[in-house]
Amino acid sequence: MPKKSLTGILLLFSLGTIFAQVNESRPRIIVTSDGEIDDECSMVRFLLYANEFEIEGIVTSSSQYHWHGHNWAGDDWLDPYLEAYSEVYPNLILHDVAYPSPGYLKSITFVGNVQTEGEMHLITPGSQHIVRVLLDESDDQPIWIQAWGGINTIARALKTIELDHPDKMQYVADKIRFFFIWEQDSTYQSYIRPNWGKHNIQTIISDQFEAIAYRWKDCQPGEMHQYYVGSWMKENILEDHGALCARYRAHNDGDKGFEDGDFRSEGDSPAFIHQIPTGLRNLESPGWGGWGGRYVWVRDNTWLDPVPIEGYVHPDGRWYSQSAWGRISSRNGATVSNSESHKEFFRPIWRWSDAFQNDFAARADWCVRSYEEANHPPIAKLAIKPDITATPGSVVELSAVGSDDPDGDQLIYHWWHYKEASSFSEGIQIKNSDAPSASVTIPKNINEEATIHIVCEVKDSGTPSLTRYQRVIINVKS
Repeated sequence: MPKKSLTGILLLFSLGTIFAQVNESRPRIIVTSDGEIDDECSMVRFLLYANEFEIEGIVTSSSQYHWHGHNWAGDDWLDPYLEAYSEVYPNLILHDVAYPSPGYLKSITFVGNVQTEGEMHLITPGSQHIVRVLLDESDDQPIWIQAWGGINTIARALKTIELDHPDKMQYVADKIRFFFIWEQDSTYQSYIRPNWGKHNIQTIISDQFEAIAYRWKDCQPGEMHQYYVGSWMKENILEDHGALCARYRAHNDGDKGFEDGDFRSEGDSPAFIHQIPTGLRNLESPGWGGWGGRYVWVRDNTWLDPVPIEGYVHPDGRWYSQSAWGRISSRNGATVSNSESHKEFFRPIWRWSDAFQNDFAARADWCVRSYEEANHPPIAKLAIKPDITATPGSVVELSAVGSDDPDGDQLIYHWWHYKEASSFSEGIQIKNSDAPSASVTIPKNINEEATIHIVCEVKDSGTPSLTRYQRVIINVKS
């Protein structure tokens, strides 16, 4: 594929990154994790995307599965991953100078509430760090607090704020966005909801994560398995990709029926994949959908997984292994475990499997290859407004002319109707859907206000092929 000179690329890319840092705010993130095997796998991917976020903290926490003395990975389980990151860091910054230094990441890594499941009485270094970040009024940008394990360290931090700074509760709540991988302890229900619910914190609680967790073969259709099998993982991640990827804990030979090298589990990755800036605009609403899944409003400002069963009612309480529909349907003997509705439940994540796995492979290349030798995501741009008002029967012109690729690769375009995110989900005809410029005729039978989400998918011709997006939302008014 055609390449620019390495010196020119690095200069342009570095200047572009610096300009972007000044003019665009990257998502702010605090991660809490219980150190399970899949957390460790997720940590490898997370560190490869550390340039995409303003990482404010990495904090260990307990869960219903892991705590001191019970399947505990150790208070220092993060250390070898941060050390491996430090080994590949000099190469990563060849691809983006926004990668945080290893020293910085170590300085914001703390042990939280880890003694027992759901323990939130102790004030810990991890909970206090979260308090400091949330009370810091020098930055009012939203901050995503993720629970890869239990929620208890987060709950302890909020309890400290409630007790010591009650006048700051609304200020803090306005900044917070929650993304929980299940409720892996009871503290959201027992403390956060009763005491902070009135502040209406946006909360996503995911069961769709199982699409890329231990049971991925049952949750994903066969055509997506090629991106998770041992041959793909060895070639693209596990072998000859540096110290960080070498720590990735894939399946061992004959391990629980999986082949040597098969993808094991990254059940926690949707919590941060949701914030990767792909152009899908999913941070504007959990219901719009992106690489980290798509969610439906259930109550207050709480968003859970859409269940493909007519008339299904989400439980009012805890959404976790004993109540979440996807997990229940995955158990041995469940009548829907092999049904189309089972795979449809996980579709909001696996529909992007080829894109985010290829993206993962490219990041692994960044650990060992020069900028000139590796591939980088295309830059999808709209030549039209992202929000358009139209009337039934009218024609809306679509254009992504001006999209580009930092490596000079050829671009492949595809416009499609994201039905699940739209209020009008019937068939939409898109003319010239595989061209930079396309058009859509708004159906005449829309008799009330409706939204139509059109996604422009821009894929490059590099290896691995990478994809970025733009979303056009058409607001139809009669």
